[in-house]
Amino acid sequence: MDKDRIEGSAKQVSGKVKETVGKALGDAKLQADGKADVIKGKVQNAIGSLKDNLREVK
Repeated sequence: MDKDRIEGSAKQVSGKVKETVGKALGDAKLQADGKADVIKGKVQNAIGSLKDNLREVK
């Protein structure tokens, strides 16, 4: 498993937490930051998955 997949998953989780806390507190900026982190995490996870697949092909 590529480290990007691990870091991406962690980013998604922390982003979801930020988003939930932002929603609970009514903090639109924190909520938006959380959504952005989730998206970044998904992209990073996809890159890690691609790297894993390329290693398997070799």
